[in-house]
Formats: sequence, C-alpha cells, structure tokens
Amino acid sequence: MAEAENLPHLLSWHSVPRPDYVGGNEVRLLRGGDELFPAQAAAIAAAHHEVWLGTYIFHHDSAGQALLAQLKAVAARGVRVRVVVDGFGSKASLPWLQRELAGSHVALAIFRPIDRWWRWFQPGQLRRLHQKLCVVDGEVGFVGGINIIDDRMDLNHGATELPRLDYAVGLRGPLVQPMEQALRAVWTRAWLGRDFGEELLALVRSPMPVARLRRLVNRLRMPRLRRGEQTLQDLPPVCAAFVLRDNLRQRRTIERAYVEAIRAANESVDLITPYFYPGHAFRRALRDAARRGVRVRLLLQGKVDYRIAAMAAHALYAELLGQGVQVFEYLPAFLHAKVGVVDEHWATVGSSNIDPLSLLLNLEANVIVADADFARSVAQEFEAALAVSRQVAAADDTGLRGVLRRGLVAWVAYVYLRVAGSTGRY
Repeated sequence: MAEAENLPHLLSWHSVPRPDYVGGNEVRLLRGGDELFPAQAAAIAAAHHEVWLGTYIFHHDSAGQALLAQLKAVAARGVRVRVVVDGFGSKASLPWLQRELAGSHVALAIFRPIDRWWRWFQPGQLRRLHQKLCVVDGEVGFVGGINIIDDRMDLNHGATELPRLDYAVGLRGPLVQPMEQALRAVWTRAWLGRDFGEELLALVRSPMPVARLRRLVNRLRMPRLRRGEQTLQDLPPVCAAFVLRDNLRQRRTIERAYVEAIRAANESVDLITPYFYPGHAFRRALRDAARRGVRVRLLLQGKVDYRIAAMAAHALYAELLGQGVQVFEYLPAFLHAKVGVVDEHWATVGSSNIDPLSLLLNLEANVIVADADFARSVAQEFEAALAVSRQVAAADDTGLRGVLRRGLVAWVAYVYLRVAGSTGRY
C-alpha cells in the first residue's frame, strides 16, 4: 500500500490520469441550496427509473426532511432509489435516516460507519466520502460542494442569518454517465460493507458464480479516466470533464487538473476554498504564476468554522503574499464553496478543498468546464463575493510567532496523513 501511495511522487504528474473531456453537455451554475434543492427536486419528481444520491452530510433539518420525503415518494411508485451517506459526516442524522427509511423502498448505504468505538481503529477510517452527487435516470446530474443541509444552518454554530457561500452544477449530456458510474461504485462498496456475507453466500449459491463476480467487480469500479489527449476545439460545446479523487487509480487527478490549469494561466487565477493548505507543487504553481504577471487571487474564510483549518491557511499567508498572490477573506457568512476559474475559459466546481484531506485522503468529485460563457458566470460570482470580502494586506504571524505556527501546522498535517496511511511528499 505504501508503494502505491508513493507512486505519483516517484513518476511525477505523467503517471496521474488527466481529465477526460467530452462535448455536448448542458451545464448550469447553481448558487447554494436555494438554487440546487429546487432543481434537484424537480429532476427527482420527474424520475422514471432510478435515482442515485451520495453526500457527506444528510441533515435532519427542513432541507433534509423535504428531500427524504420526495425520495420515499418516488420510490413508492416504483423508481429505484439508492442513497449513500458518509458515516462520520452524517453521524448525527443516521438514527433519523434509518428510522424514516425503515420499511420504505429507498436503499440506504453508510460509507464507513462509526457506530461502534472500535470502528475508529479500522484501516482507512480517516478517508471519508466527501462527494456531493446526484444522478436521475442517467440523464440529469448534480455535482458540487453543497451538502443536504439548509444554507442557513451550521452543524457547529447553529442557525445563521445569511446563507453560506456554496455552489453546485446541474448537468445534462454524456458527462452524466461517469457520474452515475461513480455513484454506483461508492454505493456498492458501502452496501457490501454492511451485507458482504450475504453477497458471498449468493456468489457461492449462484449457478454462474464467475459471471456474478464479474458483474460485482464492474459495480465496484470507479469510472476510469483516459489519457486526456482530446483536442477541445474538436468537441461540441459545452466541453466538460468529471474528475474524481479516489484511493486507487485517481489519487491526485483533481490536484493535477488544478496545477496544470494554473501553470497554463496567462491572465488570471481565481480560487475559492474554505480550507486551504496545498502541497509544494500547488503552492509553487501559484507562486510561479504570480511571478510571471498572472493575477492570482485566493478567497478564503473570514468567518471561521474550524480554528485549526484557519490556522493552516494563515500559516501560508506570508509566503504567498511575499510572492504577489492576493488573499481575501469572505466576511458576510460561512464560506463552503470549492471553485476555481482560470483566464475565464477554464472553471471547476466540486467537493474538493485545497487541503490534504481533500487532495490526498477523501473521496472527492469535481466537474471541470472548458467553456468561456460558463467560466464568465463563475468569474462574476467570484467578483461579487470579492466585493464583500476583506483583502489581507500583510501576514500577522511574522517572526518567531510565524515560525512556530507554521511548524505546528506542518507537524499536525504530517501526523494526520501518516495516521491516515498516506505516504510520500506533500
């Protein structure tokens, strides 16, 4: 396992899959649950065959209750409904979910549950399902950073006056197929974790066990990215790619997509993320872009939800500001968006933060759109958020205090990654 973890470091980016762009998609940027939930509800209400949904948090507030009621309703009329939630992110809501779905036709799978104290010591428990995906009838898909929880509710801080800043993308077209395949794979993995004995028994009893095993393996397999050698100009609009971070073939695909886009930037790089502590390659790409005259702007949390995450980002301020990177902090509400736009022709929206948990450990999913109109819409959202943000003029932790803070953050990150089973240089 350690050798596999270290492989991308040994063979450089050339060993990491590139985004696989396909054309002919319809894409729509959705701001917050206020726009995502109605669009998702309309798609689910019109479902004929099946609904797949995967999320980190499925909360038992009004947003979660409304979605769950709709899932149960379409399942009752014969639509196949499969839901997978993370065992840690949705821990507080699991008793409610299980109680509400008991006797229904909705199949709930829990990814790495922690309902027993000893589960914390199982391998891989720090690697969570952080994706937020929904696919209806293989035709309509949603991907982004928005959990199933009201925009004005925070699990740690309670109700808030203003909604958190967050985004998702609604999709139609060929890109929906790999999204569904990814959801099927993670749902099946979580489901087998619960009923693996029954599946093995069915295999033994099956008259064609080899064929059944092959079907099972296909269900477990994440969509495999190709070499990414397409010429985007030859693809019909809208060109987009679905990118994953898993713990098999695509360990650093999202990170590579970001880094290569930043390295190719000519005019601007604008990134929004609540949790920011990138590795050496990512930071070097940002610094190099700023040095060659590219305007590089980061929009990070101003209203802090996790103190250790804010400390990690602040530890990098002096380094980044000293190289010409502009840093802003979003003030009106909590920030949860994971968005990037480069030169107003490349944009990404998804679940992946720019920190070790997202780039090295968790299961993540982003969509990358190579389209000027979509990128401009993302850029407009960035400018609107920037207008109500505070620019960081100088780091507040220079001198000995800064050295101690950076050392502490680096040590905590190192220990966490080693405990989680990640090896190699970050």
